[in-house]
Amino acid sequence: MEITNRHILITGANRGIGKAFAKMCAQDKAHLYLSVRKTDPELVSELQTLGAKSVTVYEADLSSKKGVMALVADLNEAPIDILFNNAGQLTGGLLEEQPLDDIYQMMQVNVNALIHLTQAILPGMLKRKRGKIINNSSVTAFMHFPAASTYAASKAAVVAFTNCLQAELKTTPVTTLLLVTPGIKTRMFDEIENLYSKNFIIPMESITPAKYAEMIREAILHDLEVLEPTGLTGVGLKIAKFVKPLFDLEVSRRFKR
Repeated sequence: MEITNRHILITGANRGIGKAFAKMCAQDKAHLYLSVRKTDPELVSELQTLGAKSVTVYEADLSSKKGVMALVADLNEAPIDILFNNAGQLTGGLLEEQPLDDIYQMMQVNVNALIHLTQAILPGMLKRKRGKIINNSSVTAFMHFPAASTYAASKAAVVAFTNCLQAELKTTPVTTLLLVTPGIKTRMFDEIENLYSKNFIIPMESITPAKYAEMIREAILHDLEVLEPTGLTGVGLKIAKFVKPLFDLEVSRRFKR
């Protein structure tokens, strides 16, 4: 699918991957719809300068059903061509030590809001006979590290949801793109050490949000169904998928209670 002139909704668009992707789409002359916790006039101005055909901002709290419903109402049947379900939260640590409220909020943002928005926007895509749904999962959906139990569960849910949706849409003009996202040097990435380092030595290979946005762009233009990482993370992902005993051995070496 082309990006130029497309109407693109990005959640979590004010930082990290979402912000980098918005900038890239602006350069490609797209119409941007940004879901953010707080409006950033400087970002809007920057996107307009970069070449965005239009920029519409929605202040939305995806950590509650009410917040997602308000966003859907505000969109008011906007002609979204590409939905990028990017917003996410991180949890980590031994399960018995993770605050339950944090787990519930993370699941709401990472899973429930993603499903809710997709369900709301999909009918319009089917009616217009075009659309792409991009869901941001993680390598942890396959690489099951200790101390990542709840976060990994949320990202595994995103994988299952996207794969099922892809099967449902196979005979339609609407497609899906699953991002098996590696370490991206964002604020969330910086939180990993605080949450995990007490119990587990996390591989810290990372790439910049701008680099990953370019990878997503290529995946969109070539209509890929899955975008997986390369480099050492890509190797680790393949080991986790296909040589699990070896992966588990390395995990046990890095873990301590």
